Amino acid sequence: MTDTAPPDRLSNNPRSPHYNEAMLERGIGIRVNGVERTNVEEYCISEGWVRLPVGKALDRHGNPMTMKMQGTIEAWFLT
Repeated sequence: MTDTAPPDRLSNNPRSPHYNEAMLERGIGIRVNGVERTNVEEYCISEGWVRLPVGKALDRHGNPMTMKMQGTIEAWFLT
């Protein structure tokens, strides 16, 4: 992990093993297939997917329902 590039995989769910609060505080921009997304729950650059919430639906634990979208993923730090 370097200061110039975000990690390969990151999640904003504190129960996930890929959660990193320090990285999330810096702010990370995500672009999927050339379209900038602001509602990404989790991403993996090497595998080429992101998890996006589906509307306002929640699962039985109160977490947003998500769908996996595949494509070209680009990530960068906002600050």
